[in-house]
Amino acid sequence: MALCAAAEAKSGAGAAGPDQLCLSLAQLVGAMVGARCFLRYRASVLEERLPPRQTWVPRPIVYDVGPVPKVDLSNFRLELFGEVENPLELSWEGVLALPQVAVTCDFHCVTGWSVKDLAWEGVPARTIVELVRPKTEVAWVMAHGREGYTANVPYEHFSREGGLLALRLCGEPLTPENGYPLRLVIPSLYAWKSVKYLVGLEFLVGLRRGYWETRGYHSAGDPWREERFA
Repeated sequence: MALCAAAEAKSGAGAAGPDQLCLSLAQLVGAMVGARCFLRYRASVLEERLPPRQTWVPRPIVYDVGPVPKVDLSNFRLELFGEVENPLELSWEGVLALPQVAVTCDFHCVTGWSVKDLAWEGVPARTIVELVRPKTEVAWVMAHGREGYTANVPYEHFSREGGLLALRLCGEPLTPENGYPLRLVIPSLYAWKSVKYLVGLEFLVGLRRGYWETRGYHSAGDPWREERFA
C-alpha cells in the first residue's frame, strides 16, 4: 500500500492512477510467481525423464571403437538377414525409398550422460520388421556397423515404436561422427545399442553377444534398470 500511496501522490494529469499501478504490480508479481512455478515444474519433469545416475548434457559425446570409415553411397548395401521369411539387401536408393518418420527422444549413454529431445528422422524399425517378416522365435537383432562394430539388441526393444534407422539428426544429414549415412536408434536402451555406420541387421533366435557385450556390458542395456554391466 505504501507503493500505491506514493504513486498516487506523484500522479498528475494523464498519469496512471493508483488502482492501475497496483494492478500492474499484482500482474508483475503474479507473472514472476508463475514463471518460478513453471521452472520448478519443468525441472521436476526433466528429473523424471532422467534414468538413475544420469546427468543432462547439451549434446551427444562422440565415441568410436576405431577410425570413422568412409563410404561410397553408390556401393552402399544394407543387409537384412537371419531368421526371417524375406531376407533383403537394400541399396542406398532402396533405403531412401522406404517410409520415413520423425522421432524426438532422450538419448542416454552408459557412461552417465543424457541428451534431451534429440530430433531424429529416418525409417521406422517396424518397417524393416514388416519387410523381412522375422520368424516367431526371433528374440534378438544383431546390428552390424561398417567398421566391424556390433551390438545385440532385444527384439522387443527393436520392434517398439520409436526405433529408427536414422538418416538425419536435428534436421541435417548425419555427420560422419554421428554415424553417416545410416544409424540405428533405439531410444529405450543405452546409446551403445544405437549402432553407427549401419550396414546389417541380423535376426537371431538365440543370444549372440556384440562388441561391448563380449567385454562385460549387459546384453539388454535398459537405462531405467541400470543394465550397464552383465
